[in-house]
Amino acid sequence: MNVFERYAPFIQDYIYRSGWQSLRAVQNAAGDAIFGTDDNVLLTASTASGKTEAAFFPILTLLDEEPSATVGVLYIAPLKALINDQFGRLNELCEEQGIAVTRWHGDAAQTKKRKLLKNPSGILQITPESLESLMINKHMEIPSLFSDLRFVVIDEIHSLLRADRGLQTFCLIERLCRVAGCNPRRIGLSATIGNPELAGQFMSAGSGRKTIIPDFDGGKEVWRLSMEHFYNTEPQADEGKPVPAGTPPMEEPTDTAPATADPGVGYIFEHTRGRKCLVFTNSREECESVCQLLRQYCEAQHEPDRFLIHHGNLSASYRESAEEEMKDDESLMSVCATATLELGIDIGRLERAFQIDSPFTVSGFLQRMGRTGRRGDPSEMWFVMREDHQEARAMLPDTIPWFLIQGIALVQLYIEERFVEPPRMDRLPFSLLYHQTMSTLASHGEMTPAELASRVLTLSCFRRITKDDYRILLRHLIETDHISRTENGGLIVGLAGERIVNNYKFLAVFQENIEYTVRAGSEQLGTIVKPPPVGDKIAIAGRVWVVEEVDHKRREVYCELVKGNIPAYFGDVAGDIHTRILERMRQVLGEDRQYPYLMPHAVCRLADARETFLKSGMGKRPLVHLGGKMWALFPWLGSYAFLALERFLKLRCAGELGLRGLQSRRPYYIQFTMQAGEEEFYRVVRKEAEKEIDALELVYPKEVPVFEKYDEYVPEELVRKGFAYGVLDLDGMRRRVLDWENG
Repeated sequence: MNVFERYAPFIQDYIYRSGWQSLRAVQNAAGDAIFGTDDNVLLTASTASGKTEAAFFPILTLLDEEPSATVGVLYIAPLKALINDQFGRLNELCEEQGIAVTRWHGDAAQTKKRKLLKNPSGILQITPESLESLMINKHMEIPSLFSDLRFVVIDEIHSLLRADRGLQTFCLIERLCRVAGCNPRRIGLSATIGNPELAGQFMSAGSGRKTIIPDFDGGKEVWRLSMEHFYNTEPQADEGKPVPAGTPPMEEPTDTAPATADPGVGYIFEHTRGRKCLVFTNSREECESVCQLLRQYCEAQHEPDRFLIHHGNLSASYRESAEEEMKDDESLMSVCATATLELGIDIGRLERAFQIDSPFTVSGFLQRMGRTGRRGDPSEMWFVMREDHQEARAMLPDTIPWFLIQGIALVQLYIEERFVEPPRMDRLPFSLLYHQTMSTLASHGEMTPAELASRVLTLSCFRRITKDDYRILLRHLIETDHISRTENGGLIVGLAGERIVNNYKFLAVFQENIEYTVRAGSEQLGTIVKPPPVGDKIAIAGRVWVVEEVDHKRREVYCELVKGNIPAYFGDVAGDIHTRILERMRQVLGEDRQYPYLMPHAVCRLADARETFLKSGMGKRPLVHLGGKMWALFPWLGSYAFLALERFLKLRCAGELGLRGLQSRRPYYIQFTMQAGEEEFYRVVRKEAEKEIDALELVYPKEVPVFEKYDEYVPEELVRKGFAYGVLDLDGMRRRVLDWENG
């Protein structure tokens, strides 16, 4: 097929106006799949490869040839910022042809939403949470809005493959199709899919269509990659040591940090001046801390502030200001950010991304690096691994630079195997089951228990949940007044349920802390968790403020700008690390090879770690004696198998082995005292692992492991069951234990 000739004339004109000489491989492949079949399509191609256009050129051509009587395309994206970014691009493409593009999220204009409701047509852009709101609050409008829906485009689909938010999104798509009586094709877009076949299965569930994954030559990926290690105080790892031949020299700084600067942050300061860069951190707290330091260094060097900040707790005005500054190709500001700038927003000609410490996932690494390298330049990322010097009496496990090893493992896994974390297909999502039950009742009104079950339990993501489990849930919700029985025996949302459903936070299924809005005069800065007392200081928006008033009733904090430097707190964020990453970390420590992207400090710190690994015997056996009765276990397991191992040791093995004081740094090692010896340890754990184990046995007595947002409203027995069979990786743990050699 000549895909260009198949495009509608207005698409061809757009391509001519844009000065394109030819279509890219992804655009030809997408055209063949969308024009030539009636299947779902999963497009996986590198960042900035033209995936959006690849999907929309044929979709808009088909809509132009046979206009839809309602909204023709539903575009779902995980971030409002991504919708806003794509809105401009799609509007430019569609405006001349008179195809409407409407944004529907919390910050979008009500007039545009009302216009769409009166005259449904074109493309609707929406987040999962706003789609949930639409299903509840505009339920009667769904058929008139979507009865002739042809396509659902899911952008950055990889971000929806491993958590409840993704399951919610596909529940909503299925519910919408049933209510509207439509059967649209699904088009998934992502730069980081590790197992396309599994992702295709996940995406197609409940659609009655198969998924095509076009295969094409995306060209050679070119990276500029470096990884450096810094102790937070001198000396550095390479001081007084010869650096191996072939180690790249440290690049000359473009600026000088203050003499007393934190070495790692000072390195970032020196190599961002005169460039537009992103500085990624793994938490909002660290983002605030690093931004404070960088701004202080600007002040100490008597130069203008050149750093902005962007994370989920900042007000929309702060986030959007940072996004606009980054889109300006003339700007040389840098932004300290969390995962909020990880997804596909086009933020201009970025020269370089920095990553402080290692991300938790290969997917996160690829997404963050993919922010750079647009408009023809190679992607460029500089890792900065930071660590305190160990005390002289530090135990063996603390002497390993875990983040440095993890960073190398992430990079190597992708280079060698193209590994990216697969979707989680085996969940028991009881929290989401509660949410979708309440949402369905709120939108439909009174229903019999059988009607409710037929609408909710038949959604694809609940395929592992039995009718008996659903009866237990419904009885519990009736007892707790989240659901009420009517005189006719029907079910409606109860008084307690109304308080949950009517709160705007009900729309999201991801966990949120109770947050206080922070204000300085008329300016809204963002939100924090656990406000300090009046007179104490808080860190937000990359600056320090003194608290003048706390209004607990309205959950507002009033403050004033001051100088200083303090840590921020926004709530805990846990990492989910795949077992394959831990296995590659073990290989990094055990192999004798250099990696071309390691800089001098990192080369020497890796050499130290490898020497520790060799001398301690960690490479030969997982259990290492630390002296006396103290032991360390290095299982090389991902987060959920590691969690199962901790519980297995405590509940099945501790008594016979005399295990005490078990402490974990998940998922790297477990430390404990033990009365037994090494051979006895292996004998006992193998004997217990060979027995039949029910995952429910690894839930502690009377424990109710609330793991997801709505678990607190679910019966305790279902919470325990969901955690045991949907979170703990018992099979992965058992395979590892049975692989250990006896002694």
